[in-house]
Amino acid sequence: MERTYEVKSSFKDGVITSIPVVVGYFPVAMAFGLLSKSTDISLLDSFLFSVFVYAGASQFMALDLIKASIGTGSIILSTFLLNLRHGIMSASLALRLKNVKRKWLYFIAFGVTDETFSISSLKEGELNVPFLLGMQGMSYVSWICGTIAGYLVGTILPESLQSSLGIGLYAMFMAILMPEIKKSSGVLFISLISGGIYFLISYFKIIPSEWSLIFTIIVATLIGVVLIKEPEEEAK
Repeated sequence: MERTYEVKSSFKDGVITSIPVVVGYFPVAMAFGLLSKSTDISLLDSFLFSVFVYAGASQFMALDLIKASIGTGSIILSTFLLNLRHGIMSASLALRLKNVKRKWLYFIAFGVTDETFSISSLKEGELNVPFLLGMQGMSYVSWICGTIAGYLVGTILPESLQSSLGIGLYAMFMAILMPEIKKSSGVLFISLISGGIYFLISYFKIIPSEWSLIFTIIVATLIGVVLIKEPEEEAK
């Protein structure tokens, strides 16, 4: 009787798997580095931004808030709310990791992004630390290198190319959002509601601008919790 063994993914497999993310991250990170320079943020601070924050949407949002002279507290709270989803993603991955030392969970949790989580969650079989470190590590390095490259050589690039770098961020968001919209009309509903709420409170200046995004996140989340039910719940 033949015995089959599950082949565990290696660090090298993780590195190879990360290639699409690396290719996508580099130009977006370049756009961040370029915008950091135009916002009069130093190279060191831009570098530390990507090293310690490592969250594309939050970093771009923080630049906009800094440019608008928004207070530090509001910036921290806004980025915290925007990144709350990463806690849920990390918990989800932790459930699939068997017999892993706790110290590795901190590194893996830090490396969780929308893109790396998507790859990890879709991977068949048991996840392991070498694979995740290879995949997340390369993505992390790509983001940091892209930030530095954008800051140092971004202004040398043609203006049309500089403008197109920022589009990569929106393209990545759409790449994540569209498959979910196809699977659930609720996602489309919440996306439209979020955009509508933000537009209304910004256009009519209902609340101070630094609280607009925070208010939108909270209200849209509450609406989603109340109105959108999981398929299992609907079947009951």
